[in-house]
Amino acid sequence: MTGAVPGARVGPADVPVPGRWVPDPLLDGHETRTLPAWRPAAGGPAWRAVAVGGAAPVLTLVRPLDQPADPLGVVVHLHGYNDYYFETHLAEAVRAAGWAFLAVDARRAGRSLRPGDVPHYQGDLREQASDLGRAVAAARSAWPGVPVAVHAHSTGGLVAALWAHAHRVRGGADAVVLNSPFLAVERSWVTPLQDQALRPLARTSPLRVVSSGPSHYAGRMRERWQFDTDLKRPDGVPVRAGWLAAVRAGQRRVAAGLEIAVPVLVARSARSGADVAAGDHPDTVDTVLDVATIAALGPGLGPDVRALVVDGGAHDLALSHDAPRAAYLAGVTHFLGDVVRERRHG
Repeated sequence: MTGAVPGARVGPADVPVPGRWVPDPLLDGHETRTLPAWRPAAGGPAWRAVAVGGAAPVLTLVRPLDQPADPLGVVVHLHGYNDYYFETHLAEAVRAAGWAFLAVDARRAGRSLRPGDVPHYQGDLREQASDLGRAVAAARSAWPGVPVAVHAHSTGGLVAALWAHAHRVRGGADAVVLNSPFLAVERSWVTPLQDQALRPLARTSPLRVVSSGPSHYAGRMRERWQFDTDLKRPDGVPVRAGWLAAVRAGQRRVAAGLEIAVPVLVARSARSGADVAAGDHPDTVDTVLDVATIAALGPGLGPDVRALVVDGGAHDLALSHDAPRAAYLAGVTHFLGDVVRERRHG
């Protein structure tokens, strides 16, 4: 099954005028809007390392042209590491449930990747969190008065959880869906590095590669799904010290417990397995993260955390084989329906 119409690479000639909605060069029936991204205070080593030539980071909003006329709510989607929005079937499932859909390609990722950028790098998770916040604000402006649910995958799920906790009093979402969130580094795709060694390395050499290798998972996904392999790379994206230090800081905060004030759906595969080129489990398990760790940490995200366990699910549950993918999308849309019902009767 294919989930996208392949298009040309995003290059300098394709960069749209900031702030205007223009046809998406990657997906038919979609349009994009590029916005300037928040920049942390200049001077830190992590920021200097990625501000080559003073390039200003951007974020890109992506939306289908076909949206419900009077939506029950709006879903804002945030991708993971080595990823971008191309899963049109996710938007279609959301629309069939009566919800509008808006995706964000965060800075240095997907449609927001610019010449000179270090792909997917962020030296502080607040960078990507601010991109998510801009997308949520855009959703509320476009569809005022309806609930906003954030749907986030993997590293995006970690960012979304921290963002929802930080905005638990004002400016957050009305619900959060975490698709295989990257809540811990242990037994994950990232080669572990002791924090005591990582922190000074991140300060002095934030772009030092600390883990690298091909993504067999992305390579296998390419057999069933159409996507731009310059934006989701089967050869992988190197893990750099500054990025990993930022992720570890966020994961330590999750381990201490969060207080997300809205309903949270934590979705995961039923099992984990090794990320190998071929094997006995062709994407019927999570080959990227340890699902037991997700199960253990999920309840600590807030007072209303619900679990969705997908038997036969891949790491990105929305890219699973037909039956588990259908089960995942049904679970997400049921959760969205509960959000609407609880909001009306709350």
